[in-house]
Amino acid sequence: MKLLQTITLLTLLAATKLAFAADAVKGEVFYQAYCTQCHGVNGDGWGVNAATMDVLPKDHTETKEMITRTDEDIFKAIKEGGKAVSKSNLMPNWDANMTDEEIHDLVAYVRTICCEKEE
Repeated sequence: MKLLQTITLLTLLAATKLAFAADAVKGEVFYQAYCTQCHGVNGDGWGVNAATMDVLPKDHTETKEMITRTDEDIFKAIKEGGKAVSKSNLMPNWDANMTDEEIHDLVAYVRTICCEKEE
């Protein structure tokens, strides 16, 4: 009986994790809507606003730099703005525009453009 309860609990935990898994495809949509003006359509930091900024936006395609950032760092930068993670205060906070789930989707997308390149 205890084995059955354990299996049921593990199954529920696995299903819950899948339900909350971030969706990089949705994150790409959010990236195109909210991030490309500064970070560029390819995430290289050369959006249309970059030329007028004192500090260049983060190049999300720079794997060596981006792997030093945790998902929590990226989430916090998006949610609370660059100043919250000791980066540029030109990066606005998006917590009024996006839910936590949407921000997690965006983090998942940023991970694809920085860290899933073909070698």
